[in-house]
Amino acid sequence: MKKINIKQIAIGAGLLITGLLLGRVIFNNSSGPVDHQDHTHETIAEIWTCSMHPQIRENGPGKCPLCGMDLIPVPSGSNESLGIDQIQMTESAMKLAAVQTVIVGKSIPQKQVYLPGRIEADERNISTVTAHFNGRVEKLYADFTGQYIKKGQRLAILYSPDLVTAQKELFEALKFKSTNPSFYESAIQKLKLWELTDSQIQSIMAGGEPQYNFSIYAPRSGTILARKISQGEHVMDGQVLFEIADLNRLWVLFDAYESDLPWINVGDSISFKVQSLPGETFNSLVTFIDPVVNSQTRTASVRTEIINMDNRLKPKMFVEGIINAELTALQETIIIPKTAVLWTGKRAVVYVKQPEFDKPTFQFREIELGTDAGEYYVVNKGLFVGEEIVTNGVFKIDGAAQLQGKVSMMNPAGGKSATGHQHSGDMPMNEIDEELK
Repeated sequence: MKKINIKQIAIGAGLLITGLLLGRVIFNNSSGPVDHQDHTHETIAEIWTCSMHPQIRENGPGKCPLCGMDLIPVPSGSNESLGIDQIQMTESAMKLAAVQTVIVGKSIPQKQVYLPGRIEADERNISTVTAHFNGRVEKLYADFTGQYIKKGQRLAILYSPDLVTAQKELFEALKFKSTNPSFYESAIQKLKLWELTDSQIQSIMAGGEPQYNFSIYAPRSGTILARKISQGEHVMDGQVLFEIADLNRLWVLFDAYESDLPWINVGDSISFKVQSLPGETFNSLVTFIDPVVNSQTRTASVRTEIINMDNRLKPKMFVEGIINAELTALQETIIIPKTAVLWTGKRAVVYVKQPEFDKPTFQFREIELGTDAGEYYVVNKGLFVGEEIVTNGVFKIDGAAQLQGKVSMMNPAGGKSATGHQHSGDMPMNEIDEELK
């Protein structure tokens, strides 16, 4: 009996040991590959958030339910080697943010300067006809504004008692011409000072009697811009009677703002259009820039001249001019696209790519801007030739930097910044829905 028991115990112990060994082998063979497989295919879920509402958390790209902005990926983990002013992005985040960059270079700043203006008569070709003695308008020949007249054409007839008296003095002087020639010359000179011509004076002396009416003649050919008298009106010595202008050559006066003046120089080519002549462009050169700025409009007058032999251009017409200008005073200088700049009113910010990192890394940098060059800015300080800056997606990069507590446009000191509707921790979508209700 004892032999049987010992034998049974021995068999049971052997089976137990065998079972333990087989279990260990099976366990190791099954758990090893499974564990390895889990680590091999394990993926980290990418979280997306809103740059303005970091409490939003989604598992994929989309729109922020609070403001409708595009969601951006939240970087997983941190890189202790990055500075407070540096941010690193994944390639997928770069594509989704549509980030584009450009290499900084030098160029002569160029800009199209748009100038409103108007056509005016050339001041050098304007003549005034004045009365040189007191009198009355007996007859008016040039009786409307805009009338074209020729040089020497009769404009009006004046009656003057003073001129009648001067003629009588001339006849008296003629009696003493041989004995008192100075008296005679004085009488002649008096009439000439009243703008009587030699032929008119000779006609008076030949007639032997004073003339009561005298004609006023045009000093030049041109168009009457202003008629200041009417028939029967009394005029005074020195009073303006007419303004006459030659409109075959005109001025075009443009209004240039202070910010545009550095771009404009005498001799620059300028083209302009007139509303009444659609499809036609006129070209000329800048001949004068007013040295004084208008205190009301803060503009300076820029002048060009145009030949108007066919009289299609009229004074007071409005024009629109363009100058394709170069800021030659700066020679070649650093210019960057306006899309690369985040502007706060006092600070200008760009993001500069850092080539020493394997992953796309950008540095926040403040720069000093110079002249506005159309679609570009001149950079006075803060960038160097050969550096690479972001030109598209700048705001999204800055938003990501703000989320990470980095230096950003609205958070120049770095650290956690307060954003609208921010709550502690992540907020599930069901809680967001409840909050919106």
